Amino acid sequence: MRSIHQLVAGYANGDAISNEVRVLRDLFRSWGFDSHIYSERKRILPELRGDARDLAGSREDFRPDDVVLLHLSMGSDVNDLFPTLPGRKAILYHNITPPEYFRGVQEPTAHLLARGRQQAKALAGSAEVVMADSHFNAQEIAAMGYKNPQVLPLMLDFSALRGKPDRGIQRRYRDGMTNILFVGRCAPNKRIEDLLNAFYYFQNYIQPASRLIHVGSTAGMEQYHALLLTRVRELQLKHVEITGAATHSALLAYYSVARAFLCLSDHEGFGIPLIEAMTHDVPVVAYAAGAVPETLDGAGVLLREKHFDLIAEVLGRVTEDDALRKAVLRGQRERLTRYERQDIAGDLKRFLAPLL
Repeated sequence: MRSIHQLVAGYANGDAISNEVRVLRDLFRSWGFDSHIYSERKRILPELRGDARDLAGSREDFRPDDVVLLHLSMGSDVNDLFPTLPGRKAILYHNITPPEYFRGVQEPTAHLLARGRQQAKALAGSAEVVMADSHFNAQEIAAMGYKNPQVLPLMLDFSALRGKPDRGIQRRYRDGMTNILFVGRCAPNKRIEDLLNAFYYFQNYIQPASRLIHVGSTAGMEQYHALLLTRVRELQLKHVEITGAATHSALLAYYSVARAFLCLSDHEGFGIPLIEAMTHDVPVVAYAAGAVPETLDGAGVLLREKHFDLIAEVLGRVTEDDALRKAVLRGQRERLTRYERQDIAGDLKRFLAPLL
């Protein structure tokens, strides 16, 4: 039996790329191929080491007629091993965040990202099929020397997104306060400090009975996290919760209690939480950075500039103006329908056809 194996820089729960590779593994197996997930052992979450394999110790798994798909997202030994493996090669580019965002805040992460960008440039020409999960990412990887990258939007498990939320969290946060939510890693490119600045105006001048909830891992970002907590104290904000990583059911609960979703990130290669928020009928207000405009595709409220007082006004309208809110939600549902109607699996099979 031929195989389609996937390589990732890391493998964890709640991580967008890890979620997608699991969906793709099931898809490849449904096509009649053997399929496994490989990474560096140290970057496979311990409880998931039965679900993914250490690439360095598994070279014998790969044969010349197999297909090897590299998910390119950051610096990793996996990227160096990829061109040396037997098999026909494909790359799916998920964007590598510019390391400058992490300089002086988290140098090890900055180093990994810089290494990833160097590796990405070195891998140009190593794969017969090149894909990216947004037009923004396709343009970026083309600038690195890759020819004819195809756009393949992320394949999401919408049944999981519509699963059962954590009832305890729902009870806790359905207390009459207006919940403003952001989901994403606690990282400098996400500009969590801008969320705090906008929330300052919202809480002080628009809706005092309000809460800002940030859901996302803080692992490895302790210095940045500490800076954010200092900013909360400086602004004398109340009811700001930085929850850290959340289980899947907890994440669904946070979406279910949110009155609006606010994203002020400066760099997004796709923006899965935007799709997740739309899935849960949460109005999205987002800054037009990176792939955010194409992810929203005309839905939500798109911000071209960051004027924090005006952002607060927009949040006030979206959370309280029923007519506007209904119009925004209607546009988001239409966008979501367009996304779900895409034949992403069919496109992937067509893109991989030269290798299959």
